Amino acid sequence: QVQLAESGGGSVQAGGSLRLSCAASGYTTSSNCMGWFRQAPGKEREGIAKIWTLTGNTNYADSAKGRFTISQDNAKNTAYLQMNNLQPEDTAMYYCAARLGVCRAYIRTADFPYWGQGTQVTVSS
Repeated sequence: QVQLAESGGGSVQAGGSLRLSCAASGYTTSSNCMGWFRQAPGKEREGIAKIWTLTGNTNYADSAKGRFTISQDNAKNTAYLQMNNLQPEDTAMYYCAARLGVCRAYIRTADFPYWGQGTQVTVSS
């Protein structure tokens, strides 16, 4: 059974940085798609970034380009989301998600069957 556990959330001031981690367990294949999503109160869950663990190929939402970096440590089965220059509008619950096999074309919740519980990120101005 695939399990995902996020960590690294917290409270920062605008302009600060955080690094989120997502530890995965329960699967043995080295070809997986890992994604990061976020959901602010009253808003839909938004796809931020994804990475195909076999090749390291990444994709980002426009809101994340230039500030966020997704990466993967295959030896640790852990995905990361480095977030720089955080702004109050980045405040949300952040979730990691996994899909066995290749990534689909878009960063959509429907393409990821496995989800973590989320970690809160709060950015104050």
